[in-house]
Amino acid sequence: MFAKFFILRPVLSNVLAIVLVLIGAVAVFTLPISQYPNIVPPTVQVTTRYPGASAQTVIDAVALPIELQVNGVENMIYMQSTSASDGTYTLTVTFEIGTDLDFAQVLVQNRVTAALAALPQAVQAQGVTVQKKSTAILQIVTLTSPDNRYDSLYMSNYASINLVSQIARLPGVGNVNVFGVGEYAMRIWLDPQKLHAFGLVPEDVVLAIKQQSQDVTAGQVGMPPVPKGQDFQYTVDIEGRLANPAQFAEIVVKTEPGQGGRLTRLKDVARIELGAQTYSQVFMQNGRSAAGLAIYQTPDANALDVAARMRAKMAELSRGFPAGLTYAIPFDTTGFVKTSIKEVYITLLEAGALVLIVILVFLQSWRATLVPASTIPVTIISALPRWRRWASP
Repeated sequence: MFAKFFILRPVLSNVLAIVLVLIGAVAVFTLPISQYPNIVPPTVQVTTRYPGASAQTVIDAVALPIELQVNGVENMIYMQSTSASDGTYTLTVTFEIGTDLDFAQVLVQNRVTAALAALPQAVQAQGVTVQKKSTAILQIVTLTSPDNRYDSLYMSNYASINLVSQIARLPGVGNVNVFGVGEYAMRIWLDPQKLHAFGLVPEDVVLAIKQQSQDVTAGQVGMPPVPKGQDFQYTVDIEGRLANPAQFAEIVVKTEPGQGGRLTRLKDVARIELGAQTYSQVFMQNGRSAAGLAIYQTPDANALDVAARMRAKMAELSRGFPAGLTYAIPFDTTGFVKTSIKEVYITLLEAGALVLIVILVFLQSWRATLVPASTIPVTIISALPRWRRWASP
């Protein structure tokens, strides 16, 4: 009955076909393209660090309070955590497919905030990070120094300061992680024998550093009310937070009034150097020290467009690299995506040609073959809007 209705109204049939083709042509440019379909449950990751703690201590003091609060959050499927011997803690919360990831992040953030009061002071000072986490890496960008002018620490720190914020602002980029040694930090290597000889414990050194290396406000000179003749007002600027090993070496950790005011300085009980915040990981490429950036795309982004923007951005940023620093993209999933799309086009052409050949062989009429020849592309193109709805998160 429906076929007869459209056969008797060829103009209406042609108009509907043209409308469907136009809608499909518009949908094809908005289809998300990625290596895998969006069928992976979304995840939210909670990370923090307890400096100097063992894995068991991290479990008892950090993991337990956080997981007791986060457990049972709305739409959660399961969660898994890792407590490492270097004091790092990572909790991954997996949600049901179709959950709004932004809303899920807010829910987890609220639960983690409720657990902050039960965490050790050192963990609170480090901070607890809650962020959306994609499970698939789109690209990995590496920084290397062909002439070995820079070490992995310098390159990782350079990437964190100069590249991460630039790349994260690109449309379609969901997250950027830096692989490598990490960021610069002032390392204080205490000598246990010297500490014992001076009657000190590590807590005394930590307290002295906190007290003598911090930003402070020294006030102002000449603030109203002032006597006549005071025409200027000055802000007192003093050196507060220390910045280099020589300054840290002069920190006074102990005063002995009974011995003529003898001062024990940090350099007397420790070795001070500017090093890495953590030495628990290393990143190398072809046997050379390097730094890496893992690029994750958002679920609804076009992988090919994001990869093209990434390459253009890295080419732009590389013009400002210091001499002796280069970049490469050794891992790129869009190569597989491009090949897959090409194979889809080839398969469609081969299938369409085979259908027309079979019809021509059995009907022995070119005119009869033209009808399916026109309906096959209309059918495929008109199905694209439905593909768009299925592909959307």
